[in-house]
Amino acid sequence: MASNTAGDLAYDVLETPTLDSESPNLLLQISEQGGYAYVSMSVLAAAGDLRAAEATREMAWEQLHSGPWHSVLPVWRDAYSMACLYVAKLHHRAGDFGEALKVLDMGLIMGGTLLRQDLHAAVEKVTAKASELRVSEEEQGEVIVGGENAYHEAEVGKNYLSSDWKQELITFSQFLERIQSSDCTSTLPTYLAQHPLFDQIHELRKDIFIPDYCYAGGGELRSLNAWFGPAGTVTPLHHDPHHNILAQVVGKKYIRLYPASLSEELYPYTETMLCNSSKFSLKVDLDNIDEKEFPKVKDLEFQDCILEEGEMLYIPPKWWHYVRSLTTSFSVSFWWSNCGGSPAS
Repeated sequence: MASNTAGDLAYDVLETPTLDSESPNLLLQISEQGGYAYVSMSVLAAAGDLRAAEATREMAWEQLHSGPWHSVLPVWRDAYSMACLYVAKLHHRAGDFGEALKVLDMGLIMGGTLLRQDLHAAVEKVTAKASELRVSEEEQGEVIVGGENAYHEAEVGKNYLSSDWKQELITFSQFLERIQSSDCTSTLPTYLAQHPLFDQIHELRKDIFIPDYCYAGGGELRSLNAWFGPAGTVTPLHHDPHHNILAQVVGKKYIRLYPASLSEELYPYTETMLCNSSKFSLKVDLDNIDEKEFPKVKDLEFQDCILEEGEMLYIPPKWWHYVRSLTTSFSVSFWWSNCGGSPAS
């Protein structure tokens, strides 16, 4: 019996029903925004020209970085998704499943919502093909690279309020190397914080069960995110707009909470973008507060705990919370709103 090869496994094509039906209208919108070169290249890409497909992805990428993220027109995010699908389909057809997965993952991270269903379906199919080939290659003493080379947007630095903080696109294998490194003092901590990991890796999403609490009173799930990083990662004192259940999967975290009624005493930033974050938790040790700089904080009552593996903590809307990983840690947060769609007081 002939052995499986990349060519054997890539006999079929990636189906993209949404792209097929929406591409005429999407290309029209791109043309209206001056993307004539993109439209011309996309026609060639759809016909199977890999260089043209890569060119469309580069054009869309430039548009995504033409200014602040909030100013990028949604049509260019969808254009980036379209280009990623074209490139991935051609890599898949060639049996290059690792490259196809990387491209699809970038489409999920940076692309728009129009073609997200096609991206998810393509990821599932390519992952299955890569798994089949991996088994075959392992039997022959070879191993191919698969989902561990998918890209993720990680936070690098002490925390998001620090001057050294930044975000990097790195592969999952690179991320694992960083958090497993024994020489943690030589590099800034890397953290997948509030990361939509389960949107990118549907196999992991199947392992997550939404707690019934999230649906109490007609509640609606708003966000499902992962928090994965080494010991010492910190989320500064802040509050969120929704109900939150934080589930600890691996490791443990120290958490301190202050009720929403103490907001004025916790020195929130006045800037709109940071108004849900506290100034004093960035500068001081919460167990050794500078009374001269932050006199209102010292005698405030709070609740704290160490969240262990297998435990969940409910954090009400607008409650201030500070989180520090005590070990390598993996957590899942479930944000939901009540029946009315707005957070409870």
